[in-house]
Amino acid sequence: MHRSSVLIGLAMFIWLPSIVLAQAERPTRPIPYPLTPSPEFQAAIANGSRTTTGEPGPNYWQQWTDYQLHVKLIPETKRIEGRAHIVHHNRAPTPLPGLGFHLHQNVHAEGAIRNRTVEVTGGVELSRIAVAGVELTENVAYQVQGTILLVRLPEPLLPGDSVTVEIEWSFTVPQTGLGRMGWSRDNLFFIAYWYPQVAVFDDVVGWQMDPYLGNAEFYAGYGSYELTVEAPSGWIVMGSGRLVNREEVLPTHILQRLATAEGSDRVVAVVTEDDVRSNRATLPGTDGMLTWRFQADTLRDVAFTATRSSRWDAVRTPVGDRDGNGTTEYARVDAFYRGSAPRWTQAARYAQHSIDFLSRFTGFPYPWPHMTAVEGGDIIGGGMEFPMMTLIGPYNGRSDSALYNVTAHELAHMWVPMIVGVDERRHAWMDEGTTTFNENQARMEFFPGVNHNLGDREGYLQVARMGLEGEMMRWTDHHYSDEARSTASYSKPASILVALRGLIGEEAFTEGYHKYIADWAFKHPKPLDFFNTMATAAGEDLDWFWRTWYYETWTLDQAISSVTETDGGTQIVVEDLGLAPMPVRLTLTLANGDQVHEEIPVDAWLRGLRVANITVATPSPVVRVEIDAAGMFPDADRSNNVWVRKQG
Repeated sequence: MHRSSVLIGLAMFIWLPSIVLAQAERPTRPIPYPLTPSPEFQAAIANGSRTTTGEPGPNYWQQWTDYQLHVKLIPETKRIEGRAHIVHHNRAPTPLPGLGFHLHQNVHAEGAIRNRTVEVTGGVELSRIAVAGVELTENVAYQVQGTILLVRLPEPLLPGDSVTVEIEWSFTVPQTGLGRMGWSRDNLFFIAYWYPQVAVFDDVVGWQMDPYLGNAEFYAGYGSYELTVEAPSGWIVMGSGRLVNREEVLPTHILQRLATAEGSDRVVAVVTEDDVRSNRATLPGTDGMLTWRFQADTLRDVAFTATRSSRWDAVRTPVGDRDGNGTTEYARVDAFYRGSAPRWTQAARYAQHSIDFLSRFTGFPYPWPHMTAVEGGDIIGGGMEFPMMTLIGPYNGRSDSALYNVTAHELAHMWVPMIVGVDERRHAWMDEGTTTFNENQARMEFFPGVNHNLGDREGYLQVARMGLEGEMMRWTDHHYSDEARSTASYSKPASILVALRGLIGEEAFTEGYHKYIADWAFKHPKPLDFFNTMATAAGEDLDWFWRTWYYETWTLDQAISSVTETDGGTQIVVEDLGLAPMPVRLTLTLANGDQVHEEIPVDAWLRGLRVANITVATPSPVVRVEIDAAGMFPDADRSNNVWVRKQG
């Protein structure tokens, strides 16, 4: 409900507009129907693991895995040799006869099914798999199907029990692994989606083992990680988690600078160009090798970088009060970059602001000890995220703002999907769309005075006007074109979050948004959990909104048909030319300079109507009328949103 008032002199004149809906014998437009949860989601509600209000249910559960990963990097041959000691804990209320694993590197195997062109490097070579100490035989106790490894357990894993799996493997690192990992010029490696990872078994889908085809990204469970990386001395290694043996790998002068950076609000050069040239960036090691050890808890993945030519800048950034003791806490941000990427001299400062802003904006303090951005040269053009680690292109020849923007975007991924563990494989909009929205808000603080939401809105509408978009709820790998997938994953969902904020108001939106992130931190929300959380915060049924924007490709096009003076006031006729129903937000400018704000409720369009009239009594003539003057909603044609009284 929206009420208007105009103050003239000392008197307050308050009027209520009369709204007349054009009559129709039957609907002349599609009417969004209510959402019906899938049988699996309804079962989860009945079992108490999900709720109709959006938060996890009292019986919510998810699996847990403890990883001990040991990897040897051989730069000369571009090889990875790894072994894993994995303890999987069954927290589900049902026995598990087997385990599913992802072997993501098999997307690079000869003959692999994929939806992108990739470098063929042979994929994963498994040399040993053992369960509870018993060696397994391929095609008897385990089987590889593309990027999926299926392991049959000797006996079902009962609820509350755990099982130990040991795996040894190796693979050749692709030079550019789908733009998400690889190596560059023999002086940089970024290693990701590289180890056998237990697939997610959740309370709605069960085993989610959709194959990795290249476009859709990842869905991963949470656990603890001990990561050990063997690399030649002279190569600096940084990975997901806390470096727990820094004194064993870094010389004294580097340690001192790193300690300074962790207490400094100004960027500190931890490793300089001179350190790189003089080979003083690491200790010499034993037999020319160094062992780097990282530890992390409640993480969904790990990645690492190894570089022998990169500078290392670092600085602390405030993240808010993590433990509720009233004291601001900090994380370290790192920028690893080479001399061939001069714009990266500002990268640590960009990361510093991004983590600070996003901790405030999401209401959830960045939870980890560091955030490391790695310049990726010819591995990558844009950016790719992993917990505490991101790989970003050099962005030479482009504006400084472009590097800030991609930095803010990749660091925003630390909240979604790294903290809020959404299923990227099926619902990229939950990940990329939310992250694009968060990025745009960060940009507005770093580069004030510009509405940074507008670029994504126009990008979405360009595709929509051509009839090339696909439904946001379509599974990521099932889109008909790259344009449809990209629009449904990035620009449209970011724009619809802006529209949702405009629809329910900033206070309700922020309340729901913060609650969603806090409730689902380190858990696995489904689309309905987000929908239900935001509807609960708004205090209204928003099924029509979700159906309109997430399940359909309807577009919004509201138009002012006429403005006339009547005995009762100024009559404004609005026609809805599109298929997407939204309330009509009207701004009336009066001859005396005052403005009046009125609204035609969405109910008019939900009744199937195409035209609605509103009559407003004003103390001064109306000289201008505009629909959605605040620019919150993605109207496909704004040329018909404004009426101006003709002079004379």
